[in-house]
Amino acid sequence: MIKIFIVMLFLSRKCQILLASSVLSLTSVAVFADTLSQTIQTENTIQKNAVKSQKNIDGLDDRTRKMLEEFRSATRQTKTLLTYNAHLKALLDSQEAEKASFEQQLEQIETTQREIVPLILNMQESLEQFVQLDLPFLPDERKQRVTDLKDMITRADVSNAEKFRRIIEAYQIENDYGNTIEAYRANLELEGNISSVDFLRLGRVALYYQRLDGSETGFWNNTEKHWETLPTEYRNAIRQGLRIARKEAAPDLLTLPVSTATGVTQ
Repeated sequence: MIKIFIVMLFLSRKCQILLASSVLSLTSVAVFADTLSQTIQTENTIQKNAVKSQKNIDGLDDRTRKMLEEFRSATRQTKTLLTYNAHLKALLDSQEAEKASFEQQLEQIETTQREIVPLILNMQESLEQFVQLDLPFLPDERKQRVTDLKDMITRADVSNAEKFRRIIEAYQIENDYGNTIEAYRANLELEGNISSVDFLRLGRVALYYQRLDGSETGFWNNTEKHWETLPTEYRNAIRQGLRIARKEAAPDLLTLPVSTATGVTQ
């Protein structure tokens, strides 16, 4: 009986040891499981924080790129505005220079207005005297032009610029007469009678006439200021000159008398 009890006691201790070992193992497992759980939670938290941090980084990167683009755009706009402002400044400087020039011109215009009126009057008087002393071709037309200019100068509704333009135009017409030949028909008083004749003008060098039937030919003696009859030998030359002036014949050499300060030469 004693042996059985001892065995039982021994077994009991062994069981106790096993039980204690089991309890220790279970405790260790529980501690390990709890540590593992905490580790997993920590890892999950780290991962969540890492994801959150990455999102924050991505967000910051997007904002950085956006700010960089905005900075570059602002830089381009600044350069554009600086260039445009420089252009505007150049325009403003140019306008200021033009303004100063206009102001100076306005001051000069007042002086010019005072000086141009005497000039126009002198030019008109000179033109009138010139027509009176010149060869008597187209007398009615030229005298009427001088009269019209004289009347226009005294009109208040015509500007000085227009008056000056008309004077210059009249001078140009008179100047052109010296570079052309012309044939025209008009009346001429010969020996107290008015006759219709053909006139031949060679620039301002000579002026001839011929009756329509060719019976009489003559020229203007500018030295003596009167008409003179020419010998019949010049009749054909004058007739040919009239045809050339009317473009009815080709230009040709003509032998005609010309009045000079010392007389008449051929």
